[in-house]
Amino acid sequence: MFSASDVKNLRDKTGAGMMDCKKALQESNGNMDDAITWLREKGISKATKKAERIAAEGLTEAESVDNSAVILEVNSETDFVAKNEEFKNFVAKLSKTLIDKDVKTIEEANELTLADSNETIKEAIINLTAKIGEKISFRRFEIVKKEDNQVFGIYSHMGGKITSLVVLEGANKDIAKDVAMHAAAMNPQYLNESEVPSEVLEKEKSIMREQLLNEGKPEDRIEQIMQGKVKKFYEEVCLENQIFIKAENKETVGKFVQDNGGKILKMIRYEVGEKKEKRNENFTKEVKNQIQK
Repeated sequence: MFSASDVKNLRDKTGAGMMDCKKALQESNGNMDDAITWLREKGISKATKKAERIAAEGLTEAESVDNSAVILEVNSETDFVAKNEEFKNFVAKLSKTLIDKDVKTIEEANELTLADSNETIKEAIINLTAKIGEKISFRRFEIVKKEDNQVFGIYSHMGGKITSLVVLEGANKDIAKDVAMHAAAMNPQYLNESEVPSEVLEKEKSIMREQLLNEGKPEDRIEQIMQGKVKKFYEEVCLENQIFIKAENKETVGKFVQDNGGKILKMIRYEVGEKKEKRNENFTKEVKNQIQK
């Protein structure tokens, strides 16, 4: 009537226990859809287990203490939950936990005890997911150290939707914060030209070359024209090459920092849900769908 793989498949789809899945298949004569319905009717499972949902909302956060700083992103399924005080408190505790630790991966971080609790980070996420009813995902983080002659700059935009962290040498905190604000607003992909991967640059140059050929530009002038285009590309994607948003004379960020006696050593920018699949339905429609089930 049904096989062990059917039981496993049902468990993967619903997150219900193995014996419950077996019972559901028995009651539904092996029909997968009927088994899912049976589990839902019994209150054992929802149609989709939380672990398979898309969590592309949430918060980013950064903070510094002495010579350590941390930037992180925690995701939820909806913006509604991202504004929940319990969710925001968890993000704050997570930041406090990580800031002075020597961990580099999510797996390592998950084993740490969450600040002001007896739970590991992993356990706290599981419990928060169960309590709130949405998938909570600790997506990424980076811990940064600085020397005594260096300063952190941190800027958070749109209530934590975008956060940037920079490290400057030889400049003051106000300059560092201005640079972090620029990074949050203008979305540079790289700190400077040397950080642009060669494959990325070559791909852009290939596109530029084809565009110029399609426009009928003479082949003997294409390389010369491309020099200007490459310069423009760097101005778009590199923090140091971008025109500083607070400058009145079209000064670049790199020149602004240099004129104030400093140098940018590092830039990290997190935006909630970037490069993640987004939900197609909005929260209101989701609630309506749930009510109709």
